[in-house]
Parts: sequence; C-alpha cells; structure tokens
Amino acid sequence: MKELILIVDDEPGIVTMLARILEDEGYQVVSTGSGNEAIELYRLRRPAAVFLDIWLPDRDGLETLQVLREIDPDAAVIMMSGHGSAPTAVKAIKMGAYEYLEKPLAYSAVTEALDGALEAKRSRPARNTTAVLDMARVHSEPRTFTPPVAPLLRDSGQPQRTIRSSTVIYGLGLHSGSRTGMVLQALPPDSGVHFLTLPRGVQIPAHIGVVADSEYATTLTHDGESIRTVEHLLSSLHARGIGNLLIKVHGEIPALDGSAWEFCQRLDEVGVVEQDAPCREIVIDRPYQIKGGGDRLLSVEPADTFSVSYQLRYPPPIGEQQYDFAMTDFAAFMGEIAPARTFGFMRDLAMMAELGLGSGGRLDNCILVGEDNVINTELRFPDEFVRHKILDIIGDLYLLGYPVRGKVTARFTGHRDNIALARLFLAGSA
Repeated sequence: MKELILIVDDEPGIVTMLARILEDEGYQVVSTGSGNEAIELYRLRRPAAVFLDIWLPDRDGLETLQVLREIDPDAAVIMMSGHGSAPTAVKAIKMGAYEYLEKPLAYSAVTEALDGALEAKRSRPARNTTAVLDMARVHSEPRTFTPPVAPLLRDSGQPQRTIRSSTVIYGLGLHSGSRTGMVLQALPPDSGVHFLTLPRGVQIPAHIGVVADSEYATTLTHDGESIRTVEHLLSSLHARGIGNLLIKVHGEIPALDGSAWEFCQRLDEVGVVEQDAPCREIVIDRPYQIKGGGDRLLSVEPADTFSVSYQLRYPPPIGEQQYDFAMTDFAAFMGEIAPARTFGFMRDLAMMAELGLGSGGRLDNCILVGEDNVINTELRFPDEFVRHKILDIIGDLYLLGYPVRGKVTARFTGHRDNIALARLFLAGSA
C-alpha cells in the first residue's frame, strides 16, 4: 500500500504542486488548509509524513507542530514557508521538525526532505506508548487580557465586533524589507486587540503603553520582542469597529500597497460579526493640545463624532494641503482615507538606509517623491499625502485601546506627535 502524506497549507497552488510531486513519487496524498483539521487527520489516519506551512489561518504551523509531536513524538514533519525567517526555522527544528523548506518549492528539495524524514523515522526505535490528543487544547482560545482601562469611557450604542473567520495576509515589511505574514483570529468580547510575535509567542497589547518608537512608523515592544508599522492595520480596525482580535506576526506588519485599502478589503472578505457585549468609546471631555516648533500643532477636543482636520505643508511638488474627514461610517473611511498610501522623499533614502529603515519600500507600496515630481506612480487623490496623514492618526489613536469620539486638529505633525497626544490624554484625564 502506498504511504500517505499529509499536506497542510492554505494556498491552493502550493497544495496542487506539492501533491503532484508526491503522487509522481508514488505516495497517496491528503490535504487541508486548517491546523486544527490537520491534527484531527493525523490522529485518525496517521500519515507517514506531514508537509506543514508556518502560516495557517486558524492555528499557526508552530502550534500545530507542537500538538502533532505530542500525539506522536516520532511524527515526520517538514515545515514550509514563503514568508519565514531564520529564527522561525531554528525554532521549528528545535521543536522536532525534520526540515524547513522555503517556497517556492523545488522538486528535488521536496523529495530529498521527504526521503530523509521517512528514513529518520524508520531508524528510530519503536515506542511502546499511546498518544492521547487533548481536544480541549486544540479548540481552546488563545490567552487574552483586557486592555488597560482608559477614563471617560461611555457606551457607544454599538456592539463589540470581531472577524467572522480567520485569515492569513502575506507581504513585505515596509521598513525591514523582509518577507512577512500575519494571521488574524477572532477573540471573544472584552479581549481587546493583541499581537502575538512569531516564533517566540510574546503577547503585545495594541496599547499606547508599549509604544517604543514612532519616528517613521509606530513600533510596539514588550519582553524583548517588537512589532513594527502597526498604524495602517490599526487604522482599518478603528474604522471598522473591530475591538477584539489576535494578530500573529513576525516582526513587521505587511506593507501591502502602503495604504489601509487591502486590509479593509480583507476584513470585508472574511466578514465582521457583532458580539454580545456593548462597545465602549473614549469621549473627549475637554481640549488636549501639544505644540512643536513653528506652527506645529496637534489637539483633540469634545465633539459629537470622531473627525480629523489636517493641514500639511511640504516643498513642491507636494505643497500645502488641507483635508477634513469625519468618521461617519466605514464606507466614508474606505472612500476617502483607506486608499491613501505612505510616501517618502528621495532625499531621505540615504538617511533611512543608515537607520535600517525603508528597506521594503518598492515601486508599488509607497509614493516616492523627487525634487520636482512624483517618480513612481499616479496619485489616487490630488491630496493623497494629507489623507495618508489622517490615516496614520486614526491608527495611532486606536492605541488608546478604544474608539475615540472627539475632533482632532493637526498641523505638520507625525507619528511622534500622535503618540504624545495620546499619552497626554491618558495622563491628563487620569
């Protein structure tokens, strides 16, 4: 009888290609895109080997590997990823994976890894043990905790929300330049938004208290681990009213096209569900303001809705731009703000390179501005630059842990000012 091989990957193209290779080599194949289903299949059918992707929508590959090894300490598992890293590979091997393959997969690499894994499995002495699958663990929720409670919280009249189903998003990190991916998973009411770093598994709340850097992007840090460039994703979550979410990611949020548009599209694709708990929001009770040099200003004051008024001024070809945005609904954000991309200047590239930033900037994920014109793309709006500044503010202020009701006024400000205003609010209203 042909030996059975289990493929665990949520990319149909990878599954099809890998299945053809294995069938050509005389193996039977079964596949799934779910980590939880892979565990069930392993328990029921005991395949000879497993090809297991790192990035899965419901249970990431490292978690799945750990459970497979508990079911069967001799499980022959070959990890795969097109968006992994050296630390991830090292951890997978330490956890018992036989090999770690980078996508795209080569025919010879697949067959050599499988031959080696099966030979290593056959050479081990037989174990007189019975493995028991802990189904409670398979279906348990990730550990969560409530975000730090901010003052002046009021019932918004809306329910809390999370996503209907898990999803995986791949891309490049804008500043690291590294291939990265992230898994979005639903969390129960009153959980908040949290990041989980891979491969170490450090949990970082999306909260102002763990902001470590805000020079060119917003970085969160806890227990020696960091997540970079969180603002575009958080802006999408703020606008969509998603308050309970687990985001598993390695190092940096994917840049995608440099805006929030693709994040918003993915949220629509997977669906958003209302939860049986009221959503609270921060209601600004009085003006809070920070000033910088010249006309630099950022303030927030009481208002009936959340809105941002931003004035921007750069040398030509950008010039001076002004835009007023009111968050009336998600459609307004999608139409006016979400498509606006991040931008950078040719004159700053050398300095950013020295700082180790901007390595992921590509012709299709940012607006590159030269001395006289935009170099690499057509603008989506004549005032796309100021709209992106508003996008960043919406994302950074969501690090308060709740939606905001108030009017924000900004002149010539950036991430550092956004974080400073949020901290001023927390300090002044405590």
